[in-house]
Amino acid sequence: MNRAYLRRTIAATLTLAVVACGGPKGTYTDSSGSFVLTLKGGGNANFAIPNSESPCTYAIKGDQLTLNCKDAGGPVTLTMHDDGSISGRADGFMPVLRKK
Repeated sequence: MNRAYLRRTIAATLTLAVVACGGPKGTYTDSSGSFVLTLKGGGNANFAIPNSESPCTYAIKGDQLTLNCKDAGGPVTLTMHDDGSISGRADGFMPVLRKK
């Protein structure tokens, strides 16, 4: 089985699991509690960092969660991992977030 096929199959399975379970709703935070992402139903979210909180919307495609916050300069793409954590780019500012 080639890798591209395997990746597409895994992404499709994750998408179906997320849809079947109503999405990755809940509150996700880093170990210090400084970054808090709350995913709500209907694609609505809230993202809080120290001294700032912003209403957002989100969409999921495969293992990618695209977060679009009102006060941000544009959408941010995060990755949802098999262990339930969510992270940004490795060279980005956002730490790994885990469900509370």
